[in-house]
Amino acid sequence: MKKFQIPEQFKSSFTGKVKQWRKQNDSRKKDFAPSVIPIGERLWIFPRHMGFCYGVENAIEIAFKAVEENQGKRVFLLGEMIHNPAVNQDLLSMGVQFIMDTAGNRLMDWNELNSEDVVITPAFGTTIEIEQQLREKGVDVKRYNTTCPFVEKVWKRSGEIGQDGYTIIIHGKYKHEETRATFSHSNQYSKSIVIRNLEEAEMLAKYIDGSLDIEQFYVDFKGKYSEGFDPSKDLKKIGVVNQTTMLATETEEISKYLKGIVIKAHGDASFADTRDTLCYATNDNQDAAMELLKTDADVAFVIGGHNSSNTYQLAIILSEKIKTFFIESENDLDDLGVNYLNLKTMSQERCSWNDAWKNWKEIVVASGASCPDTLVDQVVEKLCQITNTELNQEKVLAEWMK
Repeated sequence: MKKFQIPEQFKSSFTGKVKQWRKQNDSRKKDFAPSVIPIGERLWIFPRHMGFCYGVENAIEIAFKAVEENQGKRVFLLGEMIHNPAVNQDLLSMGVQFIMDTAGNRLMDWNELNSEDVVITPAFGTTIEIEQQLREKGVDVKRYNTTCPFVEKVWKRSGEIGQDGYTIIIHGKYKHEETRATFSHSNQYSKSIVIRNLEEAEMLAKYIDGSLDIEQFYVDFKGKYSEGFDPSKDLKKIGVVNQTTMLATETEEISKYLKGIVIKAHGDASFADTRDTLCYATNDNQDAAMELLKTDADVAFVIGGHNSSNTYQLAIILSEKIKTFFIESENDLDDLGVNYLNLKTMSQERCSWNDAWKNWKEIVVASGASCPDTLVDQVVEKLCQITNTELNQEKVLAEWMK
């Protein structure tokens, strides 16, 4: 696999070495058991797979290269390159400007752009409509395109089944940048619709089998379907693809469920198999998180941007069994408590330690695919400080790697 040039500020002296050692001893990725490392009186548990994935490393390399190669020019990002505040802040500090926010709202006048400007497409990709608008202004949309190859794979598969007459069902968050891009690309080949979860899949099933009035469809899925969508015609042949950062098991469950519904209503040829659109990195990270549930961990700290879908899914998995705090960096931790994202309300909350840390024997530290390993190092160091644990990285790693 290609090795990327990652800026020094993202390289890790601790977590990175743990990951590299595991990779050297398990190159075929057969062992998903976590790395359990004694530090002081506690066991610190790290998932087998965590941190930057292929698509994120690719995006970072291209984006920083764009800045380096275009000194004196204006450099723009269509939106957040990835969902990690630290990485995006680094780019902003280098003079890069954002054109849109994560919801797609423009932060500047589109007319200010010209052919001399450099525009970076984020890892999530972008819509065909935005690409066309950039081309009309003479902007080169291909030179610094950081779209994840696995997102492009979803687009390709959508096009293939769309051209065969199948309507595309996209499992994703409708307002997420990647889902908006996937919807735009799939919509050029076939009718498309976005569903968020199994509950919405079950609702859609009632229109596939004809048990609900068609007019209600336009209420239930308002703003989530292609123009001119006719559920009486466009749900007779379907295929399911996903936003690559969604919970893979949920995509599979939705796909299996809708397959049974549509085949029963319209026959065997009514469903297109699309299992190959699931992202390998998402699967690996989520499978590694499932292995953490087999431990006796007392607490878990999941690190990543609070708008990071893949990190959220990891936190959801761990919260099934372990007290889990979804944080963005070591700045969310102090001697008195932790600031974290409530996974149910999606609001910021505060939890005081009240000496609870004294009872921690096993601590999980995990991170999303868009989180630099350096942030994980910093969280470990901060937690060691809070728990009065001495951390000698070289000694700890040497003992563990024996």
